[in-house]
Amino acid sequence: MKVLWDEEAWAPILYNLKDHSTKCTLYFKERYQEEILNGADPVLQNDLIPVTIDNDGTVKKADLGSKWYSYTDKEWANAVLLFDNTVYYEPGETISEEAIESYFVWIPKYRYQLWDLGDYDGLTAIDTTKVHEIPIIFGDYNTSDSVNGECTTPMESGSSGNCEIGDYMTHPAFLSIPSTGFWVGKFETGYNGATSSSEALKNENDASKVIIKPNTYSWRGSQVANAFYTSYNYKRELDSHMMKNTEWGAVAYLQHSAYGSSTNIRLNNNSSYLTGYQANNEPTCGITGTNIECNKHCNDESCNTPYPNSNLASTTGNITGIFDMSGGAWEYIMAAIVNQSGELVSGRNSLYNSGFNGPFGCPTCDNNNSGITELTTGVTWPDKKYYDVYQYGNSPYDGIRRILGDATSEMGPFNRTQYVEEYMPVISSWYEDSFYMIIVSEPWTIRGGNFSYGANSGIFSFENHYGAVANYSFRLVLTPV
Repeated sequence: MKVLWDEEAWAPILYNLKDHSTKCTLYFKERYQEEILNGADPVLQNDLIPVTIDNDGTVKKADLGSKWYSYTDKEWANAVLLFDNTVYYEPGETISEEAIESYFVWIPKYRYQLWDLGDYDGLTAIDTTKVHEIPIIFGDYNTSDSVNGECTTPMESGSSGNCEIGDYMTHPAFLSIPSTGFWVGKFETGYNGATSSSEALKNENDASKVIIKPNTYSWRGSQVANAFYTSYNYKRELDSHMMKNTEWGAVAYLQHSAYGSSTNIRLNNNSSYLTGYQANNEPTCGITGTNIECNKHCNDESCNTPYPNSNLASTTGNITGIFDMSGGAWEYIMAAIVNQSGELVSGRNSLYNSGFNGPFGCPTCDNNNSGITELTTGVTWPDKKYYDVYQYGNSPYDGIRRILGDATSEMGPFNRTQYVEEYMPVISSWYEDSFYMIIVSEPWTIRGGNFSYGANSGIFSFENHYGAVANYSFRLVLTPV
């Protein structure tokens, strides 16, 4: 009697051989699926290995025939990619940290109940009563205007379609790239081989340098185009790409549902941009420009704790969730804006741009530099499914340009609040996270905040930027079908 394993479809297939004959009896045990996901269970393809992670960070290959995730219990599905994909592991066998190249977490397809259409065109008083647990329903199902209590998802910036507050709407992240879910990098993308923060500051397009692990230096300093094509070329067979704004929103809303931690995520305040860290204390103030007690940050364990003991910084409140979505480095997102002619804007000017081909939003702005020209060159934009497009706008407070589901203006209303040192951020009703919509002169969205932003960092935090070289990172997404 011999036990074999079919990793893709079935757990154990038992062969009963007798007298060397070819006759055999097969006993099938179906792959584990969670009923509440309604068919949106993890998709495993190519070299993705399903894993369980113990509280001490020990990674073990999952048994596909047994319960290895439970969104009901806020235990999200995890998978890893190995440095050497020819190595085979038995179910239950420990996979060493040294063997793992990257960690990913599954986001199942869902529809959510609208509570705010985010049609704000200015500033007003914040309303902290808006913070609530977001109702969602999993499943490979697209909502429709023809069904009572639902609406067809409006995919365009500024549009509400026929949606009304109280309707359920399929999240747009699962429609622009049709899928039953997607895998998200568990941590900010790191630069493989970097032994210091400065070594991870690289403006490069090099998929071979991708590493997504805890306690690694976050890859920063790339123009958006380099970050995108690094992500795009990483695992083409798994449709790898740089995270979009709507995909970030899908993670944020799942985090704030019954299936996530549904609370403010503790920020990563490690000032060396190490991934997976958690501030020891909840910050009590926002960005100040200085390292003071109310938003303390450091590069050792005097004020923060590394993974795997950093669960308050996870989207689930446990080790199965996604980290670095509050603090760490700002993360560039594939969210672009068009000018008045409807052209995709590359950046602020020839010195401060994304590296994509396109016009500039402020070609005559010199940012204290000389030699600015209006000439634009750059690489080709990818297929439009890989980025979200926002309407033309020049006001960073014009929230009506949101895309429903992107976790921007639905987190309103918004207001200015004065903190120490006279800094005047615009903050949202949700945990005082920062709010600045993209505009043509700063045409790229950044998410999550920075290690020094204190209370203004968070999973709902977003601001605008040039798309150029900066201390900003990016995150990978895989969409196998």
